[in-house]
Amino acid sequence: MALTQPEALTPSPAIFAPEQGEHWIEPLKDGRHVLIRPLRAEDREREKAFIMRLSPESRHFRFLCQINEPGKAMLDQLMTIDQQHMAYVALAHVDGELLEVGISRYATGASPDECECAITIDDQWRNLGLASLLLGHLIDHAREHGYKEMYSIEDAANTYVHDLVRAFGFSTARDPEDACRVVHRLALR
Repeated sequence: MALTQPEALTPSPAIFAPEQGEHWIEPLKDGRHVLIRPLRAEDREREKAFIMRLSPESRHFRFLCQINEPGKAMLDQLMTIDQQHMAYVALAHVDGELLEVGISRYATGASPDECECAITIDDQWRNLGLASLLLGHLIDHAREHGYKEMYSIEDAANTYVHDLVRAFGFSTARDPEDACRVVHRLALR
């Protein structure tokens, strides 16, 4: 899922601190477990490595454009957690290393009572229920913080997300500004 708000490229000075120690150990369909917790500053290199491991198609679906490597400004934006930005990271032990295998995030939209969301799952970790877990935690957080609507703007070819958002009750319509994209919307209240 994509976030399409490139205007906020620098971290906000007002840091929003999620509940200290907030985390979940969640089972996946294949029996493995992941740790889901808020994204932290020390995850910066892990986030960059995660993006680099994504297939070109997954990177395109995530950013609605093709990128080879995230630059400093993009990483600054992705690492921002404050009053208007939230991200949950999914971590798993793989060959003795703690890797990011998925992430969900939102940013305040054009209206202060709506947020745009994005979910990205490592290609190797798809179809295990991870996207549902991450989206569920993200929706709960957005509700708790007073958002009335969550939406995402997707490439229409991103079939991975269609069943996911349908299961959570999102409605889907063509993007009026781009016929190659769709907009998924969920009322949170």
